[in-house]
Amino acid sequence: MKKLAKFSKLLVILCLLFAMTACSKASEESSAQGGQSQSAQGAQGAQGANAEPKLIRLAESFCYTSLDIHKDYYGWYTSIYGVSETLFRVADDMSIKPLLAKEYSVSEDGKTWTFQIADAMFSNKTPLTADMVSRNLQRAARENERFAYLASFTYATEGEKTLKITTPDIYPTMLSDLTAPELGIMDLDNTTDFDNAPVCTGPFVIKSFEPEGTVVVEKNAAYWNGEVKLDGAMFYYMQDDETKLNAMQAGDIDGYTSVTAAAKQILAADPASYVLTEIPATRLQFYVLNKNRLDDKVRQAVNLTVDLNSIADFLGGTVSPAVGPFSAAAPYGKVTKPAVDTAKAKSLLEEDGYVMGSDGYYAKNGETLTLSIGYYAARSLDSIAVLMQDQFKNVGIKAVLNVQEDPDSTYVATGEYDVALYCMIADKSGDPYYCCDALFRKGSKWALAGFANQKCEDLIDQLQYETDVNQRAKLANQIVQMSIDDNAFGYVGLFNKTTVTAKGVTGIAENCPFDFYGVSADTDVNK
Repeated sequence: MKKLAKFSKLLVILCLLFAMTACSKASEESSAQGGQSQSAQGAQGAQGANAEPKLIRLAESFCYTSLDIHKDYYGWYTSIYGVSETLFRVADDMSIKPLLAKEYSVSEDGKTWTFQIADAMFSNKTPLTADMVSRNLQRAARENERFAYLASFTYATEGEKTLKITTPDIYPTMLSDLTAPELGIMDLDNTTDFDNAPVCTGPFVIKSFEPEGTVVVEKNAAYWNGEVKLDGAMFYYMQDDETKLNAMQAGDIDGYTSVTAAAKQILAADPASYVLTEIPATRLQFYVLNKNRLDDKVRQAVNLTVDLNSIADFLGGTVSPAVGPFSAAAPYGKVTKPAVDTAKAKSLLEEDGYVMGSDGYYAKNGETLTLSIGYYAARSLDSIAVLMQDQFKNVGIKAVLNVQEDPDSTYVATGEYDVALYCMIADKSGDPYYCCDALFRKGSKWALAGFANQKCEDLIDQLQYETDVNQRAKLANQIVQMSIDDNAFGYVGLFNKTTVTAKGVTGIAENCPFDFYGVSADTDVNK
């Protein structure tokens, strides 16, 4: 019995020692994991000597194998990571603001642009010079075929801070071009690994880069443009929508963009935990009315019938109803159009000689008013076509649907449509010319629909060469308003940029329509 008692005591002691060891290990593991799974909590914080670093964790849907800013689209991600900066940037209202270039002027002939470079410095504390900017732009021309045109410009520097760029012809979209993230500026002399660790001017620097995986950045202690509120950020590659939603709900990430309609509904049900920000972005759904096949009153009736709010509701909030091709927040998005008025639409048809038949459709001279709607099954255009068909039926207009896989080689190319649905990025980088040129020019693919006219052409010519940004906005508004007043185009929706953040997270470019901005010096986490 004594031996058994001694053995029992020994067993208890061993169990206690084992338990203490296990607890110690669990505590160590919990502490080690806290830097990741509880980074946002440490980021909240407390400003004492033992405060954890203030970090943010975000999910990204795409990733690349390199961080060389000038190649491919890699500059989008160095911009999102807060590592690289450009001479100018696009603000939330789509106006162009100076960044690394603090001032600019244009010569009277419109061909020479003079830029005063800001008193910025790279993360290694090397000052930014006009010569370095010039060399970056010329390198981008060599490394990226989309910017090869930069090689045709002439570059000259005056002193450390003045850069002059002379173009062969008037080039009014210069400022817009210089917002492109692929034209971010690197320290070309001191960057030893362009693919993994570019030396830039942004508020963050690369700490670790896993190609097609996790990217970690940390505060640039030498940032030139204000206080950086975060100590760092982690970007996790999560392509699957459900994975991002689950990670958000589990508290493993603090935010992400491109929230689906289904995820938005789930997250919106918990406003105490999540903040959803939804803004119109730059991808446009629209339709073209064929003036060669439809008279003025029929086209007007069509535009008074299409209910954009109903379409947006049906699409689950993935789009916002459009007034014109650009966001109403943009200086060049200040246009108007009539509200839906089906009674007036019917009245216009009857004024045009149409009579309602017993089948519920209008007809004239024994022929039913029938519209052919051309569309392709992408970007929700198939749903829009069906919804428009139903809306037309309610006012007595019959519609037949013509779906094609390749619209550009079928109905767009032939002009064989009454209504043609299409989708495009209307605003590439804060300037209206691209869209106006693509939609309204006499030589554009939409010219077959009959809208192109000399007055509009003259305005587009002015827009092409106008260097004053305010005047460019006025010209664009005039052009787009003409397309609306003529009932030649109908602007359906702008796809939304939807961002979710945990409560207390701010400043991840959630209010900017463009996808190539992310964390900045102002990004913060306060829970």
